[in-house]
Amino acid sequence: MSTSQPDSPVPSDERATPDALLHTGAGGEVTAEDLVLAAGRDITPENLAWAERKLAQEGPAALDKLLP
Repeated sequence: MSTSQPDSPVPSDERATPDALLHTGAGGEVTAEDLVLAAGRDITPENLAWAERKLAQEGPAALDKLLP
């Protein structure tokens, strides 16, 4: 009797975001989407509006404050 194993022992909502999806503004402009993802939030109109306000107030430093 064989038991089926999931692809990963860690539930998908507990896995880390792949490096290819995370980046800082070092290679280009920091976007509202970057800020939302760095904050661990879903990209929604409300979160994008929050990020746009934060970027307007703090500039690219807003992203630096969220990343370790």
